[in-house]
Amino acid sequence: MSSLNNPFAALSNQGLPAGPEIPAPKPVKLGRVILRKETAHRGGKTVIVVHDFASHITGKQIDDFATKLKKACGCGGTVKDRQIEIQGDQPGKIRALLETEGFQVAGVK
Repeated sequence: MSSLNNPFAALSNQGLPAGPEIPAPKPVKLGRVILRKETAHRGGKTVIVVHDFASHITGKQIDDFATKLKKACGCGGTVKDRQIEIQGDQPGKIRALLETEGFQVAGVK
């Protein structure tokens, strides 16, 4: 042990007024996206396309959203030209995840 005294040992917060309440952070609004169901040129298979991302959303963020969607739906998918293509007919799961991320979702229900 050192022979130095702790200069803050005698301090106490008793009798001090309570600090200001910090408001909860507002949910982030990422903008509006549109869901579209496609089967053309896919051998009869259904694909849900998420498109029309706002310009402030980066390609990396779109890739991250695609990864989350693929994991949530348990299926494959890809990102092409700022559009996410998710294999299968699962618009409900896709819509729910995008809304929890902060998007306003339009299109296929």
